Amino acid sequence: MTNVTPKFGMGASVLRLEDAAFITGRGRYTDDIAPAALLHGYVLRSPVAKARFKVGPLDAARAAPGVHLVLTGADVAHLGDLKSTVMQKQPDGTRAPTRDIPILCRDRVNYVGDAVAFVVADSRALAHDAAELIEVDYDHEDAAADTATALDDTAPLVWPELGSNSAFTYHLGDKARTDAAFAKARHVTRIEFVNNRLICNYMEPRSAVGEWHEAEGRFVLTTGSQGVHSMRNILAGQVFGVGPEKLRVVTPDVGGGFGTKAFAYREHALVLEAAKRLGRPVKWASDRTEHFLTDAQGRDNVVTAEMAMDKDGRFLALRVKLLSNVGAYISQYGPIIAHIGASMSTGVYDIQALDVSIVGVYTNTCPVDAYRGAGRPEAALLVEKLVDACARDLGLSVDEIRRRNFIRPEQFPYRTQAGRLYDVGEFEGHMNLSMERAGWASFPDRLAEAKARGRIRGIGMATYIEACAFAGSEPARVELNADGTVSVFIGTQSNGQGHATAYAQFVSEKLNLDIAKIIVRQGDTDELAKGGGTGGSRSIPLGGVSAARAGEALADKLRKLAADELEAAAADIELDNGEARIVGTDRSIGFAALHAAAKKPDDLKAIGEFVQDEATYPNGTHICEVEIDPETGATEVMAYTIVDDFGVTVNPILLAGQVHGGVVQGIGQALSEEAVYGEDGQLLTASFMDYAMPRADTVPSFHFETRNVPSTTNALGMKGAGEAGTIGATPAALNAVTDALYRAYGIGHIEMPATPVRIWAAIEAARHK
Repeated sequence: MTNVTPKFGMGASVLRLEDAAFITGRGRYTDDIAPAALLHGYVLRSPVAKARFKVGPLDAARAAPGVHLVLTGADVAHLGDLKSTVMQKQPDGTRAPTRDIPILCRDRVNYVGDAVAFVVADSRALAHDAAELIEVDYDHEDAAADTATALDDTAPLVWPELGSNSAFTYHLGDKARTDAAFAKARHVTRIEFVNNRLICNYMEPRSAVGEWHEAEGRFVLTTGSQGVHSMRNILAGQVFGVGPEKLRVVTPDVGGGFGTKAFAYREHALVLEAAKRLGRPVKWASDRTEHFLTDAQGRDNVVTAEMAMDKDGRFLALRVKLLSNVGAYISQYGPIIAHIGASMSTGVYDIQALDVSIVGVYTNTCPVDAYRGAGRPEAALLVEKLVDACARDLGLSVDEIRRRNFIRPEQFPYRTQAGRLYDVGEFEGHMNLSMERAGWASFPDRLAEAKARGRIRGIGMATYIEACAFAGSEPARVELNADGTVSVFIGTQSNGQGHATAYAQFVSEKLNLDIAKIIVRQGDTDELAKGGGTGGSRSIPLGGVSAARAGEALADKLRKLAADELEAAAADIELDNGEARIVGTDRSIGFAALHAAAKKPDDLKAIGEFVQDEATYPNGTHICEVEIDPETGATEVMAYTIVDDFGVTVNPILLAGQVHGGVVQGIGQALSEEAVYGEDGQLLTASFMDYAMPRADTVPSFHFETRNVPSTTNALGMKGAGEAGTIGATPAALNAVTDALYRAYGIGHIEMPATPVRIWAAIEAARHK
């Protein structure tokens, strides 16, 4: 059969179908939704990081103008806490106890922003005014706010009953084998560094609308999310103790997620509880300050890492000790983030011994959870920073030490010492191509030119690998509609990635249908029985295969329907842009007519589900070139080159957008972003005045291309790309800055973010040695 509409299929550079609505102001976000008789909620939050507290009389708040409801911890004692279910096994086989998130605090607060009361009124302003009338007596206590000192004997205890700030202890690898390798090593390189804490700062702050439908006896929650099914299951099961059929979750357009919108939050439960009590819908909308204070944050590790090497600089063993800050409570996926990262510790290198020890620590800070990459950026930064340090110690070039230690193509499939099974890879291939595109060989000329202008210059690389599209599935359902259009139902959730375009491409290719006639439906638990949501770059590698299979199955059904109507054999029917035609003739029937002719509903729908047994492993090389003004410490990113291996490209335009955005986030962590808490647990970077986001003028135009080696794990060869930019960018940018400082001043380490003041101070210290 001839595909007559290849321009819409897999691999085509199709422009995003979503964009017309967004750029003309027709996007529909949660805060745009206003059901009749809507009320508004406001959360009264703790101004201190650690305290016992008592709420005073509520009469004044309840009597304030426009107020309908005031809730405290005692009023919602019947609601269950938000509890993580992903605590991993410790070395002794046990799972550490969790400290769960109460819907409203009962008698103690544990970080600035902890929820104390919920006020519902005719407007948000009136609810805010009433909240200020609530008197809360805080018995302030010393806080533990620093990751590095959380386990010190003198550190205040976040949870005194535990006797320590240790939240969990994990171990990966073989300690005895690693110790033996270190004992015979000719060289050992050691680094210590902090993986700085980040705040997500998506464009759209969180919001939620809760409704109670009395006639149906169930809740409806409308909120921005990264998947409605997990949110429904957590809120229904953990918090309200009802069956999932008693809660419908709907997600409209979402303005960014990055992991942080994947979680069930206490405000979701509060608007639902208030709606049921009042019999009216209730909306809560966060402001930017609340986002800084209370939405789950990312990263925040203190790391010591050592590499054992032989006389030729070949890696023998890797030893890592890591403190992972979990914040004041155990967030939804918080306990597994460091564990996932540790499983990728060896990166793209053939390292035959591994010893990773992880201790999670409680602090009186906002809970920490998945943020774009969720452990894999931390792992890539660790090993890529360490590899550069190894090269400096041995006097090798950074590319040469990598060449000597890459896993070779003939070694695949390759089982790492952390148990990961890499299917394919040609790491030296993409490194060589990236170096060629970046003009690596001519860098000395640019270095000399910069020096003549009084600047220092550096070039850095990162050869990364990540695990994504983890084992599992994401089923898709495809249906022919009465007007001849086709709907695709799938349980992932677009947060700006372009799902409406990408999924439509898979189905378009199977049905030979104009992509504009394919409607992608996400974000409604009533429309699809299950879904895994968006995260871990899983949507397209898993959901895309399922959509393709569902589209193929529907195509078969439509050919059979058409064969019956046209009195022909199904094998003689071709599909062409909304019509089924007997090959070589002008006899055809339109999709709308096929819908009308169908005898059974099942003739018009098909389900596809691809189950993947192992993760996929995107990889690539990022090269960053920077110039630094030694008099101010200011860094300018002069050039940035990316050569990635994503297996197969679905849509080059969407792919470039994902990579570009991820790279900017990675550069942001390396050069400017950092969430800083004071000793008293106050967040000192609680606005854009103090938290420095990357800007358009922070980065140059990127050179991006792919050098794909199709995955043998994924049915269509895809590997996933949603987080890769972030994973490669941070170590590449940091290595470039370090290279500039080392060439000019012998400075081999600088903490992130490498801000102007931090760089200037390091240069001044080196000058005055």
